[in-house]
Amino acid sequence: MLENIDLSKVITNEEYKENMKTLQVELGELQRKAWELKIPIIIVFEGWYASGMGEDINRFILPLDPRGFDFHTMTSPCYKERQKPFLLRFWSRIPIKGRIGIFDRSWYSRAIIELFGKEKDELTLEKTLEEITFFERQLADDGYLILKFFLHISEKEQKERFKEIKRRGIHLILEEYEGKNGNESDFIDDYEEYLPVVEKVLERTDLPYAPWTIIEANDRNFAVLKIMARVSQAIETCIEKVTRTPGQETIKYLNMKTLKLAELNSSTLDKVDLSKNLPIEEYRESKTFFQSRLETLQYELFRKRRSAVIIFEGWDAAGKGGNIHRLVEELNPRLYRVVPVGPPNDTEKAHQYLWRFCNGAPMAGHISIFDRSWYGRVLVERVEGISTEEEWRRAYREINEFEKILAGSGAIILKFWLHIDRETQLERFESRQKDLKKRWKITEEDWRNREKWDEYKTAVDEMLQKTSTIDAPWIVVESRDKRYSRVKVLKTVVETIEKELGT
Repeated sequence: MLENIDLSKVITNEEYKENMKTLQVELGELQRKAWELKIPIIIVFEGWYASGMGEDINRFILPLDPRGFDFHTMTSPCYKERQKPFLLRFWSRIPIKGRIGIFDRSWYSRAIIELFGKEKDELTLEKTLEEITFFERQLADDGYLILKFFLHISEKEQKERFKEIKRRGIHLILEEYEGKNGNESDFIDDYEEYLPVVEKVLERTDLPYAPWTIIEANDRNFAVLKIMARVSQAIETCIEKVTRTPGQETIKYLNMKTLKLAELNSSTLDKVDLSKNLPIEEYRESKTFFQSRLETLQYELFRKRRSAVIIFEGWDAAGKGGNIHRLVEELNPRLYRVVPVGPPNDTEKAHQYLWRFCNGAPMAGHISIFDRSWYGRVLVERVEGISTEEEWRRAYREINEFEKILAGSGAIILKFWLHIDRETQLERFESRQKDLKKRWKITEEDWRNREKWDEYKTAVDEMLQKTSTIDAPWIVVESRDKRYSRVKVLKTVVETIEKELGT
């Protein structure tokens, strides 16, 4: 989830000031309307220490009417709180209907610090995360709007900020950083050690009724504007749902087009270096080497009864077919299967959408290669309006759970997104139309999809963020140069299987 976040996002002081004026007015108006409608709102702020949470929260609450929100800083529990079930201290701070409850750290960081802590108690943490999902679902079912923000900075940025904190002698933070509060210093100091724990918590609790928004917090101006824009959008959407009558829509409080700034979403795809290429001789040598190694590894998989699930997603004309062909070129067909995925038939539509993929799951010791997959739910079905927003948002959790089941059975999961730019896609489309042998590859649907490039890009970015897990991470493949793309896929498959098998 966090590995795909672009921390280079920056907003200038001029952009910040200009757009802040618009957001402050709109947020104040939305708060008053939510109070009139008795909509209860919970806003959770979590993040790395020194991520700027205190300053960002302060900037966020300045335009709010202080009579309409409660602010809670969740530090170490008192003696009485320790004698009660973990979540009760948070239940007692839930706002009444119409008010906003703002949590400066919450049940999440307290669970990591208190229940995971030095003992690294995975089972207790897992049980608590399950209880937290019950807690949040019950609140959402009762009409609470729940917004959760995680302020993300790099380890390098954190260290630089700690140096500045020490230089300035900020006592409140130094007291925690220097270990005067017990287990708190563990969570502060060990960024690399706690990164997978934080990832796990975010993955397990990113739910349709209580989603996480990752805030790129290296630049404070960007972080504050993104927080305010997300809160405004969410409250506005909630107001519309509450007040909408059949055939009627409420007035838009916040017109995002009035915000004169770059897109606030972090785009993994914008960071991809598509200039990478591979000379023909190096390509041939590398392809032969990795194909030969993979041929041997498939028998090791069979001997050790380990399966592999390899998923290919990507832009139309990004080279999925060519990559799959090179991947299986030297394999034994008795030990692998390519599963092409198209639109569901009537029988498949009559089932839960993951049902049709169960038959393609590999037996122990075998390999299944999916040419497109269950990710159609959050890509084409989302963009084309085939699934409702509730359905495709819920699908992130469902897909993660499905893949966790596969991984739990011993499957090695590799997911490739083949990335090209718009210009390269157009060149390949036009080339296919001119080539009689390849014309079958291009359809009217491909051209229609191309017109919605920006919508698909937004969907892909969210997919990469929300479904890249410890069990099944996404690998973005630079595919403008086909030779580079094919070797990267082969190399990644080989090295991942070798690592999993310990060979």
